[in-house]
Amino acid sequence: MKKIFVTVLFICACIALFGQNAISPERQKARNFMQSGDLDNAVLVLTKAREADKNDMELQKDLALAYYYKKDYTKALETIKVVIASPDCDAMAYQLAGNIYKAQENYKEAEKNYKDGLKDFPNSGPLYNDYGELLEILKNPAGAIGQWQKGMQVAPSYGGNYYNAAVYYYKQQDDKIWAIIYGEIYANMESLNPKANNIKKMVLDAYKQKLFISNNLKADAASQKNAFAKAVMETFAKQSGISAQGITPESLAMIRTRFILDWNTSYAKEFPFRLFDYHQQLMKDGLFDSYNQWMFGPVDNQPTFEQWVGAHKEEYDKFTAFHTSRIFKMPAGQVYSLK
Repeated sequence: MKKIFVTVLFICACIALFGQNAISPERQKARNFMQSGDLDNAVLVLTKAREADKNDMELQKDLALAYYYKKDYTKALETIKVVIASPDCDAMAYQLAGNIYKAQENYKEAEKNYKDGLKDFPNSGPLYNDYGELLEILKNPAGAIGQWQKGMQVAPSYGGNYYNAAVYYYKQQDDKIWAIIYGEIYANMESLNPKANNIKKMVLDAYKQKLFISNNLKADAASQKNAFAKAVMETFAKQSGISAQGITPESLAMIRTRFILDWNTSYAKEFPFRLFDYHQQLMKDGLFDSYNQWMFGPVDNQPTFEQWVGAHKEEYDKFTAFHTSRIFKMPAGQVYSLK
């Protein structure tokens, strides 16, 4: 049942990527079939519709997607190649073609496809994300992180690259900062994505197992070559004493509150950063404790989190109303791991 649920979520996400504009009744019917898992009927409806209008590339993409989920990769590839060869080709066509090639384990053609796609659409965050995932499959982690960083640079509001970058850095033994930074950005960008809880747990573990496990965080900062990472580590080093109490949502709220106050005094002008600005905004509005509970509470200890929310219901409801009324976006020029 879990596998079916995840597959339906993925189909819905892909359909959403293929456009939000008004569509024909036939395409809508086919999408409904896809979302319910009836792929045979989706193919049937789309095939009939294509006979009536072979120049509708949006219809062709939907048909290629239906074939892809049916695991009929040969027909899926034939169909999407028509779209790629047309003047109406878009980045999502290259993205679907890449997924088909990867499903066939035809990695050579997949890489060529991503390179061609990025020539035509050099600012496509999803293409950089997927190309990085391919390079990871090909055991080229340095190439993969390069693609994800480039994706964050050219498409700063696309979440997938932050997710993959966070996971990559979490696996690096020497990293103490980037998994935390990029993971929290992703959690805010994609808070409704099922992967958000996984990334929150990873960020919490990174605080425990990577950052504050150090016996001398100040010395670690001194040896850091990246100026932004050095500044972050130096600022966190001032709060190492609090971490001796253990890393919990409550202690992290204290640490991170003092971090923001120190950061704004010492580094905010040199390194403007949307995530830290958001922390400051929450602090001014009296919502930062609730935000830290939202970020870390459920993945740390669900019963304790529920008790906290019960004791701070008005405060947490106010945060929830604020959080759900906005979209978190990163601006250009703040991919400091590239600098």
